[in-house]
Amino acid sequence: MGREFSFRTREKALERFRTETFDLLIVGGGITGAAVARDAVSRGLKVALVEKNDFAFGTSSRSSKLIHGGLRYLEKLEFRLVFESLSERALLLKTAPALVRPLPFYWPVYAGESKGRGILGLGLWLYDLLALFRAPGFHRNLSRKAMLRELPFLKSEGLKGGFCYFDASMWDDLLAVEILHSASQGGAAVANYVEAVEPLWSDGWISGFRIRDLGSPNGANEPVIDLKATRTVVCVGPWTDQLGTSLSKDWGPWLNPSKGVHLIFDLKRIPLPGAMVMSHPDDGRISFVIPRPDYGAGVVIVGTTDGPTPPEPEKAEISHEDVKYLLDLLNKYFPSLKLSAADILSGYVGVRPLVGPSASLAGSEGQQKAARPHSDPSSASLQKVSREHHIDRGPGGTVVVAGGKYTTHRKMAEEIVDFTLKQWSIDSKKNLKLHLPEHLTRPETRVPINPSATPEVFERLATQASSRETALPAELVSLYGAEAEEILKIHQVEGGSVLKDPEGFPYLEAQFRFAMRTQMVFHLEDFYLRRTALFASRKDHGLPWADRLSKVWAQELGLGESDAQLEKNRLEKEIRHRTEWSKSIG
Repeated sequence: MGREFSFRTREKALERFRTETFDLLIVGGGITGAAVARDAVSRGLKVALVEKNDFAFGTSSRSSKLIHGGLRYLEKLEFRLVFESLSERALLLKTAPALVRPLPFYWPVYAGESKGRGILGLGLWLYDLLALFRAPGFHRNLSRKAMLRELPFLKSEGLKGGFCYFDASMWDDLLAVEILHSASQGGAAVANYVEAVEPLWSDGWISGFRIRDLGSPNGANEPVIDLKATRTVVCVGPWTDQLGTSLSKDWGPWLNPSKGVHLIFDLKRIPLPGAMVMSHPDDGRISFVIPRPDYGAGVVIVGTTDGPTPPEPEKAEISHEDVKYLLDLLNKYFPSLKLSAADILSGYVGVRPLVGPSASLAGSEGQQKAARPHSDPSSASLQKVSREHHIDRGPGGTVVVAGGKYTTHRKMAEEIVDFTLKQWSIDSKKNLKLHLPEHLTRPETRVPINPSATPEVFERLATQASSRETALPAELVSLYGAEAEEILKIHQVEGGSVLKDPEGFPYLEAQFRFAMRTQMVFHLEDFYLRRTALFASRKDHGLPWADRLSKVWAQELGLGESDAQLEKNRLEKEIRHRTEWSKSIG
């Protein structure tokens, strides 16, 4: 298989971890770590990446799943950030069209709201201008009558009219996986379910990490591996402070994290033609209603909330108050739909790794030490690259990253690698063992992430579909591009279950085999939760297919029936954990 990215790829990576020394070790397999790996490998660096859980396990699979320029930043006159975001949006629409798609947004305006139609209209003209008119469409000014014609179930009382503009939706988890796949194809050694246990020190510098393979049959009893690397970049999002304590006993808190909850409804219950912006009457927070016809049979994602989170990000939960907040907001805008908790298909909670004020201080070295005692005495002040993310030099010459905006992950990675190379160059003059690799190039990350899914490929497939007797299912083509043909071949050669495939998931068994072979699915839950919308888009969360898919999982790995049963039990336990909140709501 030309684009293999499987458990075999993972095994090869583990062997490389044991025997090779890398230029760069990246800890964390979310969107930031993935983008840094792709950028660094494209420059000619020898890269290793480890992730304790599955790729995109945390925040990177629990976002609002939007690629956007950030209209709210215009209020703060952050024109550069909006321009950069809109430029990256345009690039992603070209380089990842299967995973990033144009999406119209409706913004209704009601009497008495602080943002009138005049102010919003000016903002949207500026939004189009900063996009250099490369948006999928120009914004439209809609009268009250036009808004109700396009959104007939929208609250009419006090409605003055509104606007329609464009941004984009995305598959956040799959985008991270595809970027890691691209990095792996470029030579990076990448593995999920590998824990970074503790740093390796050499002459005052961190020279890699002791890691543990959590995917081995013996789990934590498996011997650890000393993964050696000249430089380490920490990209663990909301786990930054937890990992930071392993870098230094004097680590000071970086983050002021925030919990965000999303609820998912059947698209038939909220049949929107595009996304919609909602403003909560109590706190003025903006939330979205986002239709995803490409998620199974079609869903609507509603969110997000903003609240405190426990010290361990994995313990963040959906509360009764979160559900009430979003349901109240929906019923304010769509009173005739009479939505209730019974309409919720599923939900998810993520933690935003927002950087706290103690990590933003800049000033004298003394002030830096007082605010952030984890930093090296020789550390430069925090690099506030933008309002959205922060890069700093950590203990032992590490580079620590926190925050970030999904839309600008590519540019952020470029800045992270630039910062790392600059610090590396400075340190190499002090210590010859830290020799900076020669003949590095500028990054080549403006090319398609998956060459099998480009606009040209989609055009070819559309032409072929019109001329063949049996066209590929549209759901497969839109998500996989030319690789949909490979899924069809797997289905034809290796067959499928007698159990009818769930709506929106044609050739489910073949999709699963494909995911195990090209998306490094290691556990059944990786497929259910982060490679498809099987869990999110169905009230039954895909459990009726768990028995068959667990047997396919065992076949692919060369394991037996008892292993398949254990894997099915693992999936069921995870789904029980993720749906526990629903038992406490009416």
